[in-house]
Amino acid sequence: MLSVAGLTRRFGDHLALDDVSFDVVPGRMTGFVGANGAGKTTTMRIILGVLGATAGEVRWQGGPLTQQVRQDFGYMPEERGLYPKMKIRDQLVFFGRLHGLDPVRAGERTDKLLERLSLAERSGDMLETLSLGNQQRVQIAAALVHEPIALVLDEPFSGLDPLAVDAMVDLLREEVSPEVPVLFSSHQLDLVERLCDDLVVLSRGKVVAAGPVSELAATSTATYRLVVDGDAGWLRDVPGIQVRDVAGGSALFDVTDAGREQQVLQEAMSRGSVIEFGPERVALSDVFREATR
Repeated sequence: MLSVAGLTRRFGDHLALDDVSFDVVPGRMTGFVGANGAGKTTTMRIILGVLGATAGEVRWQGGPLTQQVRQDFGYMPEERGLYPKMKIRDQLVFFGRLHGLDPVRAGERTDKLLERLSLAERSGDMLETLSLGNQQRVQIAAALVHEPIALVLDEPFSGLDPLAVDAMVDLLREEVSPEVPVLFSSHQLDLVERLCDDLVVLSRGKVVAAGPVSELAATSTATYRLVVDGDAGWLRDVPGIQVRDVAGGSALFDVTDAGREQQVLQEAMSRGSVIEFGPERVALSDVFREATR
């Protein structure tokens, strides 16, 4: 397991990270979300040893994370770090060798990934001749080529079209074993919701929410949908709820006083037919807004 314990980082008078702690569990994808400037990239750079921490530490399997162990990590930085005038296959083999693979194994892994990413025919081309989306595919291949023991991805899906995202997600699921902890940041909350088992929400350098996505959604404000045969505008006058939207007989509302939803149901039934009533699935965007407000 990869653990971040009490990380604090100052840049002069600016406190970028304030006692940040969370775990990235093997076999589970952990989403790392927060507004711009929240401290996500700083945290990831400390995990990878690119930056030092003012206080706190990063731990691996219960012990200190050493540079030797970090060599077996896979990292995809937000600012892409490939060589534009180097041939695609040559640089993937090069990155594999940097991580300790022998030339034969580095070549085998490179060819497998290029084939999987539909880039085998471009293997002898220079990176700069590829589209931005295909360059990003090569970048993820560089993070995976050495079969990493942990994976840290900073905005890996930024700028990709939906088909490219699906291809990258399928590749990650194929390549990452159940023993590998995966941490990735993204501003695409719908994508995080679809992919992630666990979530860490960072705001102004502090962890404001962390845990399994399902549990965080369950602790969020309860939202209900009501559909009646008639006008549901009367909901606006019911105490203990906050109406999000009313359109004719359909309404969406939050319960601010526990148990008030049953009173709403009883009132609706006394007024006529109830077509639909029940809890609404909480979107990750709502969990994020509630945690960071």
